[in-house]
Formats: sequence, structure tokens, C-alpha cells
Amino acid sequence: MSDVWWYVSRSSGVVASVLIVAALVAGLCVKARATGTRRRPNWWLDLHNYLGGLAFVFTLIHVVAVYQDELSGIGLTQILVPFTAAGWEWGITWGVVALYVFAAVVFTTWPRRLGSRRTWLAIHLLSIPATVLVGVHAWMVGSSRGDLWFQVLLVVLVGLAVYPLVLRLFAAMAKRGRRAARTATAPVERSLPPPCPRSDASDSAPCTGADRELVSVGGGS
Repeated sequence: MSDVWWYVSRSSGVVASVLIVAALVAGLCVKARATGTRRRPNWWLDLHNYLGGLAFVFTLIHVVAVYQDELSGIGLTQILVPFTAAGWEWGITWGVVALYVFAAVVFTTWPRRLGSRRTWLAIHLLSIPATVLVGVHAWMVGSSRGDLWFQVLLVVLVGLAVYPLVLRLFAAMAKRGRRAARTATAPVERSLPPPCPRSDASDSAPCTGADRELVSVGGGS
């Protein structure tokens, strides 16, 4: 039975990692203009939410399978408390931290959004470094890290995650550049000179220095 739990923990960990990266890619594509107009932002958002929830489910399956595997040496304390797994302190810790971050991301979004938009967005953006921690966790404690298929999969997942992130960064830089250009080319409002106090002056006749002295004298009286 222990072998069954080992295979379940191994397979669920791989599936969860793939789904986490897929959810991240879908989330980054919500406002990316390079995705084209065939899929609307709401479609990417629904896909992001679905993949994120599915990734969290497989993450929980992975945690339960590791706990049930008697040969893993991982108990409830090692699952919940960082730096308590003997021999794998850092590797397991990165997985524990990523689990807490993804739990915060999921339960501040589902079943409804909690907190202000700024707080929610700050928590949601933590999923990006948490995805990196998942990769580090898999590399440090994964039993397949020496296999070619695992190394190829890791490279592909990194490429899939970096591509939309670069698109979002370039889109943000381009938006900031357009905003700065509009500010630089905006017309400057100039204050008009006071009207001439001369009753015999035409509308097109400019005011002289004497005329402006009449304005100041009249204002003072």
C-alpha cells in the first residue's frame, strides 16, 4: 500500500505543478494584447480560475498522499511547520510556503473576493514567486529530478511561465511610455493679459505700459 501512495504523491505533484503553471499563464494572459482578439479577457479569467482551483485540489491530493506514505517520513508537523523535515528542511519548506500562499490566493477569491482590491491583488501576485518555489521544491526533493523527461518538463514549464510575464511587462512599459508622451505633448495654457482700460481702444490694439498703470491705479482706488 505504501507503494501506491508513493505513486499517487509523485503523479499528483507533477500534475499539480503543470496546472499551477497553466493557471499562472492564463492569469497573465487576461490583459495581454499579444493573445489576439479571438479569446476575450473574461475567457482567460474563467480559465485561470478553473485551472487555479484544479491545481489546488491536486496539491491537496499530493499532500495527503505524502502524509499517507509511511516511507516518506513526513507527518503533520512537517506538512504544516517549515524547517521541521529532517534531511529535507529547505526542500520541504519551499513546498509548505507555496501551499500557504496558494491557499491564501484561493480562499481570498473563492467563493467570493475578500478585502479591498489592493489587498487582494497583492496576495494574488504572490502566486508568481510561489510558482517559483514549487519548481524549487520539485527539483530539491523530487524523485525524478535526474530523469530526462523531468528536466525537459521543467524547462518547458519555465518557458511557458516566462513568456506571458514578459508580455505583461512590455505592455506595462509601453503604456507608461504612451502616458508620458501624452503628458509631454499636452498644450500649455497661457494666462491672457488684462484688458485695456482705455475706452477708445479697439479690441485689437495692444495695451501699453501706461495703460497697465491705469489698471493698477484703478484697482488701488
